[in-house]
Amino acid sequence: MSDKKYYAHETSIIDSNCSIGRDTKIWHFSHIMSDCEIGESCNIGQNVVVSPKVKLGKNVKVQNNVSIYTGVVCEDDVFLGPSMVFTNVINPRSAINRRGQYAETIVKKGASIGANATIICGNNIGEYALIGAGAVVTKPTKPYALIVGNPAKQIGWVSEYGHRLNFNKNNEAVCLESGQKYILDIKKEQVERVK
Repeated sequence: MSDKKYYAHETSIIDSNCSIGRDTKIWHFSHIMSDCEIGESCNIGQNVVVSPKVKLGKNVKVQNNVSIYTGVVCEDDVFLGPSMVFTNVINPRSAINRRGQYAETIVKKGASIGANATIICGNNIGEYALIGAGAVVTKPTKPYALIVGNPAKQIGWVSEYGHRLNFNKNNEAVCLESGQKYILDIKKEQVERVK
């Protein structure tokens, strides 16, 4: 009987020196490479590659066919949709080894990235941002931003529950599901949740 605190399907591969948190599940044909840190209660879907030294926080959901390359850090409660893509080199060439030039990309707490989206390396994703399916993100995104298109553009703001926020004349909005209140600072072009 195994003393592991996480579940790994028999077809998955877990390399040496990985830290995997309690109650995490790793599904069919996924490969967790050396020196990764995966937090508690994560779900790593089918056919996922987690490259060396990647860090995933608690409760990160990785859907099928996602490759998380070295240089990517996902904070707690991040959602990575099916077949979304990270890059880690700006100017890749097959004949030139650029392993020492990986750019860091941080996906902040609570952010969601939709199916088939592409995140160009070095562009951090703000807290609770929502990246639409198929978007190609070529610049950093703000917290609570709603991002769509190719190249991706911000078209609005979302709540922590992922609902679009509609601001009144006082620049205040309420999440339809949670009742949480938000305020838009026009000068700073940012949204904050009212505590």
